[in-house]
Formats: sequence, structure tokens, C-alpha cells
Amino acid sequence: MRTSLTHRQNKALSDILYSMSVRVYICHTYYHAYVAAVKELVLGSSHYGEADIILSKLSNDFGSLSDRLTASGVFGEVFMYDEQDESASPEVMSHHCDRGNIVSNMIQRVIYTRLLGRLQEDYIPTDLTRYKDIYVFCDSDPIGYYLNVHKIPYHALEDGLNSGLLDDQAYLANKRAFGLKRLLSAMGLIFIESGYGRYCIDYEVNDRSANHSVPPNVIEVPRKELTARLTNDDHDKLVSMFLEDVDELYRKLADDGTGRPFAMILTEPLCALDVRRRLFGDVIDMYRDDYRVIVKPHPRDVLDYETQFPDCVVIRGRFPMEVINDMRVLKVDKLVSVITQIDNVTFAREKEYLGLDFLDKYEAPEIHRRLDSLV
Repeated sequence: MRTSLTHRQNKALSDILYSMSVRVYICHTYYHAYVAAVKELVLGSSHYGEADIILSKLSNDFGSLSDRLTASGVFGEVFMYDEQDESASPEVMSHHCDRGNIVSNMIQRVIYTRLLGRLQEDYIPTDLTRYKDIYVFCDSDPIGYYLNVHKIPYHALEDGLNSGLLDDQAYLANKRAFGLKRLLSAMGLIFIESGYGRYCIDYEVNDRSANHSVPPNVIEVPRKELTARLTNDDHDKLVSMFLEDVDELYRKLADDGTGRPFAMILTEPLCALDVRRRLFGDVIDMYRDDYRVIVKPHPRDVLDYETQFPDCVVIRGRFPMEVINDMRVLKVDKLVSVITQIDNVTFAREKEYLGLDFLDKYEAPEIHRRLDSLV
């Protein structure tokens, strides 16, 4: 009898807490989770626990981030989502090929959309229909198909800061007969990401002008305006959420007594590993004579920089670059990026963006110059 009563009480409490969650963020990267946390912190402590967050394991290993997000008290529930892409189902894969004509391809696309959306049903970790607002980063991933197939309205957010500068994912993935595909997507028969889906309420970007094109429902929410509203306590919370060992980072970046300035190099999961090693080796060589070089690996970059470049300070651990801004007292003399957008960086006295011309030397331009064909 006692067990049964406890079970009922726990279920009732769970239902009460569940009903309090009015928002949910679906994230695929550390940057996504960071933006979600910033948005909730800006709302203020009186709103802590109103929002849940879902971390998709499709393309990132979030490690212990879920534990730290839970401990922060900012989010109500933190869920892990074993998102399934098309490769998880031979049936879905069988409908992802060129049938030779647009009619057959469109029929196949309709079937593919439904199958990929339904493939998620056993893996969605919570009932999304209970939330008033659903915020999805990178709805091009299977979650976008799930929401479309199940007719669930949601808000889409850009994948990365000003990611539209280098890509127009919605158009480039649907270049042929884009007008027709937009119509079919507006009807809910197929799915196009980034604001073009029938159930996408709006598409949020940092800077409307930093995009090749935008859908009619685009909204602009500058990240700088959001972060400007953070308090010192908010910054400290972000550091504790996203850095596993902040003391180690401070130790690594302590003055070594030589008086040499710091140059921090941001890596990217670019090119094949051997090419990436050569690329960032060349970048390091550009600065090692005049600077003490720090390497900040991208969360998805698996190259072992500590072994490859033992004379550099390598920052271990997966976290978004933006959290270094939140440390406030930490400053580097120069920040170097190949293609990572660094307009929002405040911890560097000087910033250098190498850009696509530099990347052209290491990789076929057509791989990364996706917008050139649209100019």
C-alpha cells in the first residue's frame, strides 16, 4: 500500500512540475545550449525552471553538461535525445536517392519526410505538445521532420552566429525547383528548414543582413543585446554551467614569466584530419615567434593538438568559445579564427579573421564556398 501511494504522489508531483515548464529548447551543439541559457538568464531568476532543455546526441558528445545545467537551477528538466538520422533506417534511406525525374523525386520526398519524422517517435524524451513554446536550433536535423509530420508549431533559430554568411542551407539543399518545394513545404507535404516549414512560426537570426536570403517570417534578435543584459551573477552561472574546471583554465593562461603576449587560435572541424593538422600547424607557425600560442579546439574537433603541438597551451574540454567572455577578467592579446564568426568576442584585444581565401589553400573551394554559385 505504501509503495502504491508513493508512486501516485511522485506521479502527481511530476505532473505539477511538468505543467510548469512552458518552454523547451532543442539543442544540437554547445553553442545552442549556451544561447538557450543566456535567454533564460535574461528573463531573470523568477523564471528559473519554466524552461526545459533537450540535448541531441546526433552530432555532439555533451559529456557532463546535462549535470551542470541541472545543478544550475536555470532549467526545469534536462533531457538527452538519441536523435535518429536516415542512416538508422534502411527504409528511410531507400527513399533518399535520385529517381531521375522531378515528379518521382517529389513523391519520394513526401514519403521520406513522413518516414524520417516518424522514425523519431520512440526517441523523443518528452511530450513536446505540452509546451507553449518550442525553440529548435538547426531544425534541418530530424527533429524538424518530426515536428512537421506531427503538426507541432515551433520557433527555429540559426545554427551558429551569423551562419548565413557562409551558407544558405534551405536554398542550397533545395536549389532545383525551389519554388515548387517551398509550396509543398508550406502545405506540410515535405519539409524545408530555416523558416520555410508549415509549422515554423518564425526563424530567429542574430543579424538579418548576415544572410544570403531569409524567409518572410525571419526575426532579428541580436546576441550582443541579449548578453548586454546579463548581470555579473549571470556570467558566473554561465561559467559554472559550461566550464568543467575553470581553475585549470586560469592556470593554463597564467603569465609564464616571459612577458610574451597571448594569441588564441580557434580550431574548426575542417578538412580531413591530416589536412587539418597541416592547416592549423601553419596557423600556429604564423604566430609562435611573437606570441605564446593558445589552441582552443572546437567541441567537435577530435585532432589531438596536445600531442601534435606540445609547445602550445591547449585548452581541454568541450565548451562554447563565448563562455570565455563570461570570465570577464580573462583577456588575450590576439584571437585568430579561420571561419568561426568572432564579432561577439570581448575577451580579445585584437581579432584576426583569416577567412575563405586562407581556407582555399587547404581544401577545394567548392566545399566551403557554398554561396559563390548564388552570387
